[in-house]
Amino acid sequence: MSSILTNTAAMTALKSLQSTNSAIETTQARISTGKAVSQASDNAAYWSIATTMRSDTKALGTVQDALGLGAAKVDVAYTGINATLDVVDEIKSKLVAASEPGVDRSKIQSEIGELQNQLASIAESATFSGENWLSTDSSVAGYSATKSVVASFNRASDGSVSLATIDIDTSSTVLFDAGTGTTEVGLLDTEYTVNNGATTPVAVTYTVATLDITAANVDDTVLADMISNVDATVEALTTAASDLGSSKQRINMQSEFVGDLMNAIDRGIGKLVDADMTEESTRLQALQVQQQLGVQSLSIANGNAQTILSLFQG
Repeated sequence: MSSILTNTAAMTALKSLQSTNSAIETTQARISTGKAVSQASDNAAYWSIATTMRSDTKALGTVQDALGLGAAKVDVAYTGINATLDVVDEIKSKLVAASEPGVDRSKIQSEIGELQNQLASIAESATFSGENWLSTDSSVAGYSATKSVVASFNRASDGSVSLATIDIDTSSTVLFDAGTGTTEVGLLDTEYTVNNGATTPVAVTYTVATLDITAANVDDTVLADMISNVDATVEALTTAASDLGSSKQRINMQSEFVGDLMNAIDRGIGKLVDADMTEESTRLQALQVQQQLGVQSLSIANGNAQTILSLFQG
């Protein structure tokens, strides 16, 4: 049936053309943004997941910064311990030299004194971002020998979040502790007491940082004890350097893992929301052809009224 009031063909063609134009707009938006899901209305579930994971990626970026800061602190402490080890080893050599008969111990003590000053300088200088792990004061309120470095940001299946840390025990790496009345003792603060070899033995007390081979009552017995304890300090410093080196390696490994994790999350987000540009380009070309055909179809449908008009021409 032909009607001049209701052009069914034109209505169908118009509806098809509108649908094609809408699809073209969607495809062009995907091509311009590079995203198949750029807002919640595109796909609420994927958009929600992607938004949450992007937020987590930002948090992981902050964690990576914290790991970098922690690595720097450990590196500074490790460098200080390493330098201290060299100096204490040199002190041990001077003490061995002083044990030889006829040696001028005052001259050797002069050299030892300079080395001891260097120990203090190293400990005081090993500071990064206001923290010094080698020269501390354990009597200060809130002091803790355990230093924590934020290592990860975790999201549980129920949506709750938490932080994990790498804890570093500095109690065995502290060189000087200014605290009094505490159990904390620095490696160079440790006091040693030994009786000399006099007929009436006299106790001599010293630390690696304060020993003086020219002091009263210091004889070969005391000197031998100094050599032994300085050597023990060298071993303790070696262990401390090893511990800090292990902590530094772990922090570096965790930092690398967090970087890889961020990349993996970005790839996962991409699979959820990124547009396949090759597919979208092909779809756009097909839709543009459909649009042209739709326009022609609508033109033909609208031309049907002219055909009806010709029936009334004489």
